[in-house]
Amino acid sequence: MAKATGGEGTSFDIQSVSRVGQILALYGPQTAELTAVDVAERLGLNRTTAYRYCTSLVTAGILERGQRRGAFVLGGLILQLGIQALGRRQVVEIARRYLRRLSAEVGTTVVLSLWGTSGPVVALVQEDAARTVVVTVRVGAELDATSAQMRVFLAYLPDPHLVDQVTAGLSAADRASLEAAIYAVRRNGYSTVTLPGGLYGAAAPIFDEHGIAATIAVLGAGGMDSVAPGSPTLSRLVATAAEITEAFATGRDVEPGPELR
Repeated sequence: MAKATGGEGTSFDIQSVSRVGQILALYGPQTAELTAVDVAERLGLNRTTAYRYCTSLVTAGILERGQRRGAFVLGGLILQLGIQALGRRQVVEIARRYLRRLSAEVGTTVVLSLWGTSGPVVALVQEDAARTVVVTVRVGAELDATSAQMRVFLAYLPDPHLVDQVTAGLSAADRASLEAAIYAVRRNGYSTVTLPGGLYGAAAPIFDEHGIAATIAVLGAGGMDSVAPGSPTLSRLVATAAEITEAFATGRDVEPGPELR
């Protein structure tokens, strides 16, 4: 079969992905198990095709064998992804009010980032409403190895291959510099960077029970004295990251106090 234009794969590939989505959509609160016969009947497939899809999804970890003979249940991979997606939504919602408060306190833009497929992705941006001119970054932007957020993630994510992936193509000197910065994050609990155009950035980690869940960062203009060790801005950043971690872990901050409104 001919390839689709733009290198997007064959139409068979696309149909297969769509079929997988249809199978997974059959599961719900009232449907914990399905047999290949159930899948065939509900999607209008022949039983052999339905069984082949189900067993392939078992191999991929997307489904698992159920307790009933011939039944399939959602697998560990789906459960893991669901937990991660739920956690991401929770940390974004909890962090929103803390970003608003921190931005007002330190007079800079505050950014929340989540780990994407290959680096931090900006999920929330809170600009200082009191300023006419602000330094900012767009939501959805993927940050590179020069960012403080990337260095914090690399310091705490458990995948030992991430540093190699991020530093692929870098010079030996640049790689050594990044590795030193990662070590400093583990020692200090935060990262600070000088950015082009006289800008600075600083980031600290937010954790859940699985490890690092997000990073919170400040972005501003001026000298690095603004985020020097012991500075008010850096101290409030680190303290706010700890507060979000606690709120995320306990769920206690459903209704924020007046100081967070």
